[in-house]
Amino acid sequence: MAEPVRVRRLSDQEGQQLLRITRRGAGSPIRLRRAMVVLASAGGNTVPAIARLVQADEDTIRQVVHRFNEMGMASLDPQWAGGRPRQISPDEEQFIVETANTRPEKLGRPFTRWSIRKFADHLRLHSSRRVRVGRERLRQILRRHRITFQRTKTWEESTDPDRDTKLARIEYVSSHFPQRVFAFDEFGPLVIRPQAGTQWAPTGHPHRLPANYHKLHGVRHFHGCYSVGDDQLWGVVRQRKSAANTLTALKSIRAARPDGAPIYVILDNLSAHKGRKIRAWATRNKVELCFTPTYASWANPIEAQFGPLRTFVIAGSNHPNHTVLTRRLQAYLRWRNANARHPDVLAAQRRERARIRNERQRPWGQPTTRAA
Repeated sequence: MAEPVRVRRLSDQEGQQLLRITRRGAGSPIRLRRAMVVLASAGGNTVPAIARLVQADEDTIRQVVHRFNEMGMASLDPQWAGGRPRQISPDEEQFIVETANTRPEKLGRPFTRWSIRKFADHLRLHSSRRVRVGRERLRQILRRHRITFQRTKTWEESTDPDRDTKLARIEYVSSHFPQRVFAFDEFGPLVIRPQAGTQWAPTGHPHRLPANYHKLHGVRHFHGCYSVGDDQLWGVVRQRKSAANTLTALKSIRAARPDGAPIYVILDNLSAHKGRKIRAWATRNKVELCFTPTYASWANPIEAQFGPLRTFVIAGSNHPNHTVLTRRLQAYLRWRNANARHPDVLAAQRRERARIRNERQRPWGQPTTRAA
């Protein structure tokens, strides 16, 4: 009696890669199905059971297993080849594209999304216009029309009735009084555990971090203040978000302009940002609080400044405690503020680039009018 078809024993690296592919479900659907077949076979499932799992015939399952035993992980990548595809009229192709962009539930099918197999079966048997097309030909048509397999995303639209008024006020003060405009927000939560990231390393040999995901040091929040005109960022790490911490940050902003003239602070609609004590203090000290619209925190200029903090201080790190993390944050802020370019320098660079661009566009041989 012949032995059952089964993949060879996997190495730790192969097992982790296969598990990552099946859990994330990203990339080519064919690569995902083949990874599921190999992982199921490594777990001791029989060929008929795997065929029912991925809805394929048993000969295909055996072929995938044999190819993996011969080629390893390279066998997961589809390498299609074939003859001349069947001619499909432009009307049929347009019908395929329209059907692909329609949810299956609207067409009476009990699915939330199409798979290539289900889509081809629907076109051949259940659609209002029968189109007989192979699965690979169907992939080619969808790829040509830039229809790809993507994750469903959500978004939040601002329901603030004063959205346009708030955005207009933020734009006005930022363009007319940039030296007196500041932004405030919290960045976090900051937790002490190994953080995944990116780094330069030899090909195939990335840097490793210990797999420790226990949160034993609690949570902290970075309270950041950003000067729009000076391009300076500062802040402190607190245990929690609160009205008292917000008021302390606003006082540090007011101290940055001690001349008593009005200043403008952009911040979001967190309840800790708009208490009665904060509003009363702002009125007494000539501080105008410019709140962003609801679900529109992107309008706060400080949001873009938090990206480098996460990229260069948090990502790829393994800080032992919050004290070390705070020191690293403050060290990065000192480096960032010391290397920030002054607006006058940026303006001079823009003028120089414009002069060079104009000289390049000037016809050859024509003298320049610029004084020597």
